[in-house]
Amino acid sequence: MSRNLNNPPVGHRDYGATSSSTNAIMPDVSFSGFSPTEFMSLSEDIGQNISAVNSSSRQLEKILKVIGTRREQQATRNKVHNIHAEANTRIDTISRDIQRLTAVVRRGDKQQKLQLEKLTNDFRNVVEKYSSVQKRITAAMRQSIEQLGAQQDEQAEAERAEFLQQQAQITAGLQFEQDMLVDRERQLRQIEADVLDVNAIMRRVYDIVQTQGEQVENIENSVENAATEVELGREELAKASQYRRSYRRKMLILLAIAVIIGLIVTGIIVAKLTS
Repeated sequence: MSRNLNNPPVGHRDYGATSSSTNAIMPDVSFSGFSPTEFMSLSEDIGQNISAVNSSSRQLEKILKVIGTRREQQATRNKVHNIHAEANTRIDTISRDIQRLTAVVRRGDKQQKLQLEKLTNDFRNVVEKYSSVQKRITAAMRQSIEQLGAQQDEQAEAERAEFLQQQAQITAGLQFEQDMLVDRERQLRQIEADVLDVNAIMRRVYDIVQTQGEQVENIENSVENAATEVELGREELAKASQYRRSYRRKMLILLAIAVIIGLIVTGIIVAKLTS
């Protein structure tokens, strides 16, 4: 099983919404036994994707130093959006893989369960770090746009006062700048929409894990009750068998006594007849 996202799809995902039911996203739980192969595959995929999300956080931290400077360009903002799309897709995949791994290790040993706990904690930490960087970079981009807008307003006033004769050209230039601002605002809203709701993601994983735990407990209780009933049935059968054996022994003893008495009586009769 391979879930490694070398080329994840680029697109917006709503991580804050939980409108779909828990059953719709719950993985199938198999009680046939623990699968070491699936455990290793899922653990490896989760670890690789966690490393990739951590790498995305480092890339965003580098870009954060460029926001608001002369080096900030449209390509910079496009790169931020692409990083968000890729990392968000990986986080969604990790979330589903952890849910599946939780079901798998229910038949595993303590070592596998500790490994699941470590992966879950690593996932929580990397998502919190990534979400924090997302919020910081969107705040910096918002501030940059506001500062640029204020500078453009001041520049426009100075140009209107000094170059009234070039009003038409200035208007055209302002329109161009306004279009640029609108485009940057659109890009910012797109990037802000990528920001994850960390609590919603972890709450969804916790709810599903808790639901699966309740299902496993119900099944285990049913198995224990069935085992108890089978044991009681075995005890009743053993008692009946013992009773039959005792009855046969009594009958054999009575028959032996009757035979002995018959032999004695026969002997007495024969003795009298021969005397």
